[in-house]
Amino acid sequence: MVEEARQAVRDVKSEAKQVAKDAEKTRKEAERHRGEIYQAESRLTALRAQLVITDETVLLQQAGIYAYHHQLHDAVAYRTRLDSLKAEIKNLARNNQAVLAATDWTVNGSAREGRKMIRDFSKLMLRAYNAEAEYAVRTMRPHRLTSLIDRLYKSRETIAKLGATMHIRISDAYHDARVRELQLTADFLQKKDEEKEAQREARAREREEAAAQRELDRERDKLNKELNHYEAAIERMRAQGDHDAVRDMEAKLAEIQQALQDVDARAANVRTGYVYVVSNIGAFGDSIVKIGMTRRLEPLDRVYELSGAAVPFRFDVHALIFSKDAVGLETRLHQEFADRRVNRVNSRKEFFYVTPAEVRTALERFAGEHLVEFSETPQALEWRASNTG
Repeated sequence: MVEEARQAVRDVKSEAKQVAKDAEKTRKEAERHRGEIYQAESRLTALRAQLVITDETVLLQQAGIYAYHHQLHDAVAYRTRLDSLKAEIKNLARNNQAVLAATDWTVNGSAREGRKMIRDFSKLMLRAYNAEAEYAVRTMRPHRLTSLIDRLYKSRETIAKLGATMHIRISDAYHDARVRELQLTADFLQKKDEEKEAQREARAREREEAAAQRELDRERDKLNKELNHYEAAIERMRAQGDHDAVRDMEAKLAEIQQALQDVDARAANVRTGYVYVVSNIGAFGDSIVKIGMTRRLEPLDRVYELSGAAVPFRFDVHALIFSKDAVGLETRLHQEFADRRVNRVNSRKEFFYVTPAEVRTALERFAGEHLVEFSETPQALEWRASNTG
């Protein structure tokens, strides 16, 4: 009887050991499955973040056009939102919501030592993740946003693998906040560049307007001098009784007065001017033209300025069109070829994938009798001479 009892105890102990072994095996398998599920969910979250929702956005991305993730008014608004988000990120870390980890870990049977190990290892992992996030912010360029987000995601994955035993991982809330930080940083940089470009364009327009105004002032001064000269001459001829000379000079005087009225009218009407169509085959090829507008009395002066040090060859003029509504004519031409803009981001860049012949066809519809000059074939003298031999 005693031996049977002892055998029964041994059997129970053996069975208990087997149950404990099976339980440990089950626990480890559960941990492994939880890790796999977490990694799959993390990957799914990242893929969803990268997923482009609309066909329009796909087309924009393929065309290299930046699509804002957060629509704000100006760079100041993005800077303010970023500052607020950075405070949120600090609060998540301060409130121990940046890293998730096991809560029942022990070291040599000590829960206290286990918590200390979890805490120290979590800090180390968070420091590594934050270093990657800060690197992404420092090196951000709008066109690098997707690759930097992917790099941060991979850093998070690596941390999850290294900390799998203690279930240490970066929380979804913290990672999402860091991703939003990258998106806002890219948005901010893009908006800042656009605002700088707008300021440069505004200064260029101001310089062009000032140059046009100086031309008008010089022309007005010249005409006024001629007017005074002819008025004095008419008085002398009239005193001498030379009526034929008086009639000739009065006719010339009327021309000068009309020219003065035209100058005053152009100064008063900011829409009056010339629309020009130019190309630079040496710089841009033979299928790109620039369609712009100038209020200069001498529109070719504007073309000469375009042919400055920024381009290797001079521009060729295909068309010059004087119009009392040059602004409207320029706008109609830009709308006509809107889908063929070279730069679809900045509408102030007035280059189009259009041949001179196509522009002429549009001008015949829009400009009518105002066409001053047209040439389909560019001379490109400097470019051709440079490529001879």
